[in-house]
Amino acid sequence: MNQQKRIAILSRLRDANPKPTTELEYSSPFELLIAVLLSAQATDVGVNKATRPLFAIAKTPAAMLALGVDGVKHYIKTIGLFNTKAENVIKTCRILVEQHQGEVPENREALEALPGVGRKTANVVLNTAFGWLKDNEGRYFIAVDTHIQRVANRTGYAKGKTVEETEQSIIKNTPNKSEFMFNLHHWLILHGRYTCVARKPKCGSCIIEDLCEFKDKSE
Repeated sequence: MNQQKRIAILSRLRDANPKPTTELEYSSPFELLIAVLLSAQATDVGVNKATRPLFAIAKTPAAMLALGVDGVKHYIKTIGLFNTKAENVIKTCRILVEQHQGEVPENREALEALPGVGRKTANVVLNTAFGWLKDNEGRYFIAVDTHIQRVANRTGYAKGKTVEETEQSIIKNTPNKSEFMFNLHHWLILHGRYTCVARKPKCGSCIIEDLCEFKDKSE
């Protein structure tokens, strides 16, 4: 795929959704951190249903820590892998309280050191909660999940066998980074969630169908 096509793809996605954001509900960096941690192998809709009552009584790491593992489980038991996730939530909150004065660190390495927090979660928090495009070393915060990996590889926008490879390919291939990179994660994930779906992409209603290089387009 050439850069002219990539610019056209991003321009159309931007025109259709000028101010995209996550579908997870949150009111602070801490709440977004917990929501993204819980979202692994779960839908945003399911996570939001669980976190609304949870965040109503536990808006801070200290308040969440006070609930304990069983207390957190009570609220998130409808989410997949809730036992492990509850333990990671409590471990993470303990570290935030004991090592970060109850604040979510604005640093990828510090975030990735938290239990249950990987590169994608760290990038989401830094980009969406804190508004970072890249760090002081010039490393971009672009969170790549299975939706984004599928869209990037299927369309030909970027290639990668793993999410990490796809992340680096997206960064390398994205033109006009200052214009597009900040919202690219949201545009691609929403496109993958609702149009370029896994089993049968909705090519006939896709706004970038004529730019996409996927050979097996569906009607």
